[in-house]
Amino acid sequence: MKIRLAFLVSTALIAASSMAFGAGTGGVIDVATIGEPPTLDPMASTADIVGMTTQHIFETLFTFDEQWNVVPLLAETMPAISDGGKIYDIALRQGIKFHDGSTMTSADVVASIERWIAIASRGKQVAAYIDSVRAQGDNAIRITMKKPYAPLLSLLAFNNSAAVIIPKANLADPLTKIIGSGPYMLKERKADQYIQVVRFDGYTPRKEAANGLGGARKAILDEIRFVPVPDANTRLEGAISGQFDYADSLAPEGYGRLSASTASDPVVLKPFGTPILQMNTKQGVLSTKELRQAVQVALNPEDMLLAAFGNPEFFTATGAYYPEGYAWHTDAGVARYGTGDPEAAAELMKQGGYDGRPIRILTSRQYEFHYKMAQVAAEYLKASGFKVELEVFDWATLTTRRADPALWDIFITHGPFPPEPALNGWMSDSYPGWWATPGKAKVIEPFLTESDPEKRKALWADVQTTFYEEAPVFKVGDFNALASKGKMLQGLHASPWPYFWNVSTNKKH
Repeated sequence: MKIRLAFLVSTALIAASSMAFGAGTGGVIDVATIGEPPTLDPMASTADIVGMTTQHIFETLFTFDEQWNVVPLLAETMPAISDGGKIYDIALRQGIKFHDGSTMTSADVVASIERWIAIASRGKQVAAYIDSVRAQGDNAIRITMKKPYAPLLSLLAFNNSAAVIIPKANLADPLTKIIGSGPYMLKERKADQYIQVVRFDGYTPRKEAANGLGGARKAILDEIRFVPVPDANTRLEGAISGQFDYADSLAPEGYGRLSASTASDPVVLKPFGTPILQMNTKQGVLSTKELRQAVQVALNPEDMLLAAFGNPEFFTATGAYYPEGYAWHTDAGVARYGTGDPEAAAELMKQGGYDGRPIRILTSRQYEFHYKMAQVAAEYLKASGFKVELEVFDWATLTTRRADPALWDIFITHGPFPPEPALNGWMSDSYPGWWATPGKAKVIEPFLTESDPEKRKALWADVQTTFYEEAPVFKVGDFNALASKGKMLQGLHASPWPYFWNVSTNKKH
């Protein structure tokens, strides 16, 4: 399925990306990230910072091309699907080396997928549909489904709560050995200082031309250092000065200074994705639907977006979960979006039996726009009669705390628009928020088991309607993301999860 994802990038970036592949060789780059990842186990976290970093170390059976079609990565080809969509026969690439020197076999793949099903939130989404995962000799596996499940390949391809392939001998929970098959291998991690990955000389790229996350992944750089820089202003200043070759998640007000910089260019991804307020449906104040609906009608999304991004060119207040131009765009259910009505909220609070307990909002200043949204949301909720406690943590701590339903009522997060709706975290019953109701199951099940793309679009409209009716999440709107790219960096392609294989630099360290 092709989904339009328009990347608007600076003129300089386009020029750099179109230069001959491998214009520079070797070199070291510093990538400023929003903070320390909570883990380097890609299965164990849905945090973007985890996927962004670990996609250089670990690989999945499949990935996405530039048009967000699923393509093979560690799989040799796309699977042979039979028995009405219930059997997936997957041939594996042969001779693939892990960073410890061992060779990938079907035993590693089966054990990895079984671990993913057991511990990863996205693996748990598909667990009930899988009958078995078995080796077919050393170089193939067969996944047998109890019934068809349309998003299976997208889930296996995603780098977030990812189905990465790990040597069977190293599998543990928690993961203690960070050994994958990717173009870069972990050399050193110093907490709150850097994560250093270096070229894996045993890596064999695919033979196809690079295409999005698919095709050949060539480790041109000697080394990549992911540097946690929690303060957005510090990331911006480092980009402008040339300290950082790439800086992630910058505030829109920095665009002008980046444009004038002699060291870096702005990178704008348009549209990038959506910020959301995830509500705790399992425990606490917002386990009652009417009180979640009260939050829904109390909030004013345009004010939240304006506070977060300032420049209206960087956001759109819209309720449709996917923007216009995407295959999944629909206005179903959006009448419940964006009322900002404290009187209506007060009535719903009465219906829901609000008992005066505070709504605890988890947020982080590492994503400054999260924090600004949280401040505005708190005031609107107070105006409707809720008590509110704003709890600010570093992002790694927040992702740990949100796993405990006793500790929070709302947390703020964001993500790109995934090519398959099942990849949205809240689609999983086990994702923090724990939205798992009969109403959800009634609309999700037909959507997941239908293989016809046109029928799935209509079924997605039913999912979005229920999403608004049960209010497990408050979608704030759409936003464009700003990052920076050093002028010496060549071959970089804009992506929601930036990657640095096939990238070179003329920068001398």
